[in-house]
Amino acid sequence: MNHHSAAPTGQLVGYARTSTTDQKAGLERQLRDLRGVGCHKVFSEEVSSVDKVNRVELERALEYVRTGDTFIVTKLDRLARSVADLVKITARLEEKGVGLRVLAMNLDTTTPHGKLMVNLLGSIAQFERELMLERQREGIAKAKADGRYKGRKPVAEDKAEEVVRLRYAGKTVEEIVAETGVGRTTVFKILKESGTTEARSLIVASSRGEA
Repeated sequence: MNHHSAAPTGQLVGYARTSTTDQKAGLERQLRDLRGVGCHKVFSEEVSSVDKVNRVELERALEYVRTGDTFIVTKLDRLARSVADLVKITARLEEKGVGLRVLAMNLDTTTPHGKLMVNLLGSIAQFERELMLERQREGIAKAKADGRYKGRKPVAEDKAEEVVRLRYAGKTVEEIVAETGVGRTTVFKILKESGTTEARSLIVASSRGEA
């Protein structure tokens, strides 16, 4: 029997990140720790955790890993920007059959304990999202009760005054449509609702093809 037919255990792939305000020694320390646990392939970059810019090397690392690999970071804040971000990254790794290890937390998602921790973090992320949505709903309800909540105005409503003004300035319906981006039917509706004699005569003229 050939004992070499078993699937390989996979690579240990490291990721290190330092922000623009960190000392260079911080990155060197991460690289040393990652190589110390056996990472042969390490991706690293300098990008702030609060910046919305893409973490190019993180993306490359996540693309690089394959089934059976273990993705390793020194600390959780080197990897994720938030609990929700962590959940998203771990789900992506899990989908590829890749484990995650966080050295400072002794977290390893290939173990039952590690999986439990990640599931717990996922529950916290969901909890935070539900709280945020609830606060948002309560804020809107209070604003409505106080008469302060207007909601978003439809685009056409925003441009109603402009439509009427342009018509009084002698513009044709086609010119108003071109200038405001409001549809022809909506232009007639706005002018009709403005209740002016001019608007009513315009609609009559339009039906005869004169506007």
